[in-house]
Amino acid sequence: MERREFLASTVAAGAAIASAATGSTMTTTTAPTGRRAPFKLKYAPHQGMFRHHAPGGILDELRFMADQGFTAFEDNGMMGRSTEEQEQIGTLLRELGMTMGVFVASPSTAWRPSFVRANKDDREQFLAECRQAVDVAKRCGAKWMTVVPGTLEARLEMGYQTANVIDQLRLACEIFEPHGLVMVLEPLNPWRDHPNMYLSKIPQAFEVCRAVNSPACKILFDIYHQQITEGNLIPNIDLAWSEIAYFQVGDNPGRAEPGTGEINYRNVFRHIHRKGFEGVVGMEHGNSRPGTEGEQAVIDAYRAADGF
Repeated sequence: MERREFLASTVAAGAAIASAATGSTMTTTTAPTGRRAPFKLKYAPHQGMFRHHAPGGILDELRFMADQGFTAFEDNGMMGRSTEEQEQIGTLLRELGMTMGVFVASPSTAWRPSFVRANKDDREQFLAECRQAVDVAKRCGAKWMTVVPGTLEARLEMGYQTANVIDQLRLACEIFEPHGLVMVLEPLNPWRDHPNMYLSKIPQAFEVCRAVNSPACKILFDIYHQQITEGNLIPNIDLAWSEIAYFQVGDNPGRAEPGTGEINYRNVFRHIHRKGFEGVVGMEHGNSRPGTEGEQAVIDAYRAADGF
């Protein structure tokens, strides 16, 4: 499943909910009295992952997630939700003791060469969306925002493109730093899902973050993408550790829950847990099977991988 598909589906879901008069997001259901023990790591499902178990809308799903032991939530399309809904989600997350994970901070600039060119209009559009993201983050209680540094420019040497990316990210840091917010740069695999993207490998992201030199600019290490692009997961995690602020997961092939592909997630999760990682691990993948059985399979997969 591609990031654009995730973003489109979440934005569409948000728009559909917001358009309702009182909205299914307003639906409240009685949560089960008992919760399962929390996972060791802060795994973050997204809306729709448990829609059959919790058909009452996003707030219903959040309660179900909490009851299953999940302590975080992420939503690529948070920017597309109404102000009211952003505030509702933030309030409920606080009540449930859950951490808000990433949302996409600048969706309109992610799929164009808007970072690699020193173009004033592109830059201003990106920075305007960063300012908007600050307000969204305050409403929903987010700290991290995904930034995808656009596509490559075929007629410009790579060194110049990198310099332009660094300059643009430094300007964004001036917006985020005063609020304690962090944009996380996500390298995307070019072989299967995202050809022609500027950022594709962890060492490249590490180099850019070091050059930007700000606590507001770190790495989103998406294990699914990096298994495809470079593998060598645990050594690369160790080498880039100082710049990693967020993880996302999905098994390969198939981009479904752990245990459906070739990645030994039990070992990977144990490794980052032993290194003291206290951030969010986003579940940016689909369910391998449909319906309530497929949703239960996702929960069981994380219980197995989190067992260490």
